[in-house]
Amino acid sequence: MDQLFTVTGMTCGHCEKAVTAAIVRVDPEAKVLIDRSANKVQVHSEKARDMLAHAIVEEGYAVAP
Repeated sequence: MDQLFTVTGMTCGHCEKAVTAAIVRVDPEAKVLIDRSANKVQVHSEKARDMLAHAIVEEGYAVAP
């Protein structure tokens, strides 16, 4: 299922890689698309939304409710 997150704090390519890596640690099969300029992270994953959001927050980024 596709899930869309609003993530703030991503300012560079390294940030995108860090967010992607955090999500992939939770779900190695996840497909991640990031639009940094819009603060959007689209994730195709069967994992629970809260698990994915928690991984992003643990990496140091804010996820809007």
